[in-house]
Amino acid sequence: MQTYLESTDSEWFNQRLTGALVLVLIAFAVLVSRLLYLQIIEGSEYRRLSEINSIRLQDIDAPRGLIFDRNNYMLVDNRPAFDLMIILKDAKPLNETLEKLGRIIGEPSEALKEQIAANRRRGAYVPILLKEDIGRDLLAAVEVHKYNLPGVVVHVSPRRHYLSDHFAAHLLGYVGEISADELRCKPYEECKGGDYIGKFGIEKADESLLRGKRGGRQVEVNATGQVVRVLKTVDAQAGRNITLTIDHALQETAEELLQGKSGAAVAIDPRNGEILAMASSPTYDPNWFVTGMRQEQWQSLITNPYRPLENKAIQAEYPPASTYKIITAIAGLEEGVINADTTMYCPGFYRFGNRVYRCWRHAGHGDVNVVQALQQSCDVFFYQVGEAVGVDRLAWYANELGLGKPSGINLAEEAKGLVPTKEWKRKRLGEVWQAGETLSVAIGQGFNLVTPLQMAIVAATVGNGGTRYRPRLIRSVSPALENDGQEFQTEVLGKVPMSETTLSLVRKGLWAVVNERKGTAWASRLKHLEFSGKTGTAQVVGRPPEGVEDEEQIKEMHKDHAWFVAYAPSVDPQIAIAVIVEHGEHGSSAAAPIASEMIRAYLGGDEDTVELGKPPGVKSFPARDGRTADMEDTEGQETE
Repeated sequence: MQTYLESTDSEWFNQRLTGALVLVLIAFAVLVSRLLYLQIIEGSEYRRLSEINSIRLQDIDAPRGLIFDRNNYMLVDNRPAFDLMIILKDAKPLNETLEKLGRIIGEPSEALKEQIAANRRRGAYVPILLKEDIGRDLLAAVEVHKYNLPGVVVHVSPRRHYLSDHFAAHLLGYVGEISADELRCKPYEECKGGDYIGKFGIEKADESLLRGKRGGRQVEVNATGQVVRVLKTVDAQAGRNITLTIDHALQETAEELLQGKSGAAVAIDPRNGEILAMASSPTYDPNWFVTGMRQEQWQSLITNPYRPLENKAIQAEYPPASTYKIITAIAGLEEGVINADTTMYCPGFYRFGNRVYRCWRHAGHGDVNVVQALQQSCDVFFYQVGEAVGVDRLAWYANELGLGKPSGINLAEEAKGLVPTKEWKRKRLGEVWQAGETLSVAIGQGFNLVTPLQMAIVAATVGNGGTRYRPRLIRSVSPALENDGQEFQTEVLGKVPMSETTLSLVRKGLWAVVNERKGTAWASRLKHLEFSGKTGTAQVVGRPPEGVEDEEQIKEMHKDHAWFVAYAPSVDPQIAIAVIVEHGEHGSSAAAPIASEMIRAYLGGDEDTVELGKPPGVKSFPARDGRTADMEDTEGQETE
């Protein structure tokens, strides 16, 4: 019995061993047959690939999102750019290749060698940029000779293009090549050296929206680096398109009116805080930063004493001058220092202590109430109101109207201005506040500093009845995915604490500035459309900028700045504006006409709609229909 069991086990073991050997033989046969197929049947093809071909990965740059105005007028586009590059691994013999290439593109080979030497550490397989944005003519020449230029490749990428050379340059901003420091920052962790990113304006503020997602392709290249075939592609994802709140026609009008001047103009919708125009002058061509600028172009920007690279609408700070009297009037009325019946006599000066403070009208204004004081911009009236209110309470109302702090607009490097207080002077200068300094502050001089955007917000807030909105530049953003679009909502920042009586008196005064003969902006009124506003003349103190030596230019740069703020129509306004003309001397003659033309361009007019000389209260004002109203030149108005 035992012998029988042992025989059975041995037979079972032999069978299993035989089966295993058969499986091994079959597997070996499959491997041998596959090896014979690859070496004999496909051997020549794979030999060719191993000897002269290789597989590489190439980036596909993502196009940046497009930018449009509120009416879908395209402002910023992308165009194809052709960058000439070389891959050192394929460029053999290198010197001979560079000699040929230099003759084709009109560049000395030594300059090309220097370019390579500066970037050689990046590796033999990494393309090195030789010449950026070569244009179609050079592209054609290189393509014709590409088989004689091993390792030379042309990389096609989307390049930013600003459709109008100088249009809204400070608002839109520009792009530039990413720096080594920026590459180390978290917002740019997906970027690589050579990428273009937003450097200023909307381009910088909304970089995360405008920058797309890089793609790539797997390609087979031959011994000279030429692509034989594309094996796999992952498409790039374009950046998201942005629709701005600005109106192209109004922006263009503002820039034309500021041409040849130094200053800024800001227009805002008082109903929701949307920025309708933001112009700064002088300006520049943002395409220079994309295509590369000549040395003389760069020098013209950085040495210009009128600061063309500065967005004066949000970065420049000025004394608000008599436009600040709006705040002083509100403070005086709300604090009970004055009322509708309060009158003060202006003989042309105000004696305070042992000092005499002059009114801009040396002959004086006689007896004036708050409405007349605003209309004629009487300094003496507001000296006394400011003295009674005090600098700290003036500052409180100024803060409520948005002064002394950034507005919250979606742009970087916004200045916050300055609203002085007793505590501020003690901490900043280590000095006690002098009572006479309050008089200067009350008429917008002294330590006061504001930006044009802040004063546009003041005008909009008074015009709409006291609601302060966050200024907004973006209306909508295109969807990254289906049903993923983004609309930007109106945001209320606060309600100015002032009564209907205060608001009514201030608005009557601002209406009279433009629409009554003694008003300081009477000459800039529109014949068929009423608007309200306030002029101002800001004193310039200090030396001219470095590099200015011409006596005439020095004299020019000591002239006062001209201010005008306005809202239109006077009832239910649709637009509020602030204009400053540096060294324009008088707000009435330099700044007010610009605002008036902007209002006319935006709202148009109908001669049967508004009756001149009628105080605010009429509810029928013209909607924007593209028609224009005539400006009437009249003598006899007050001038500030």
